[in-house]
Amino acid sequence: MSGTERWGEMVNRSPETQSVSLDLDVDKRVPEAAADHAEWNHRARGESDLQRVDRNFLELLQELRVAQTGVQILFAFMLGLAFTPRFAALATWQHAVYLATLVTAATSAALLIAPVSYHRTVFRRGLKAQLVDITHRYAVAGLVLLLLALVGAVELAASLLLDEWATLLATALCVLFATLWFGVPLRHRGQVQGRPLPAPHRTTAGRRRQATTH
Repeated sequence: MSGTERWGEMVNRSPETQSVSLDLDVDKRVPEAAADHAEWNHRARGESDLQRVDRNFLELLQELRVAQTGVQILFAFMLGLAFTPRFAALATWQHAVYLATLVTAATSAALLIAPVSYHRTVFRRGLKAQLVDITHRYAVAGLVLLLLALVGAVELAASLLLDEWATLLATALCVLFATLWFGVPLRHRGQVQGRPLPAPHRTTAGRRRQATTH
């Protein structure tokens, strides 16, 4: 049984069993990092495992809405470009960039929309933890492809004005986007890697939620 399956099994237990698992067998059932984070959330926010997974899923949905809007606008623009009068006059390499960008944008849109289909398919099957995990993976892959699609669209449009300088501009933007989207957060994640979680300071709402579960 994989780590995700073991984690999903614990999350999908009843609330009473979840509270016990945090103290007794969490280290045996989930990866150590996930267990530490689960215990921290339980103490700081007063959340059960299931409440935390619900919150994680809502956060992912908010993020997906932002990304979906961008990729859908880009895909619509790229799709309509093929029907413009000037499209036939483009060079062969420009047609290749267009096709690659169109396919990349379509694939990105599919990945960012896929969690909706996944959720509907596994609805009421006790797979919320697996849903959060696969949605996270889809979102990361979709963002990578969205970055490439943005760069391809810029290169194609800029090539009409800058000729060979368009590739240099697209490369610079690719580095910039990759730094903003992935480089900065990965650097910050690396800085806190291995550090103990901060001492929880439970909020009034967290204490109230915990009191209602006992």
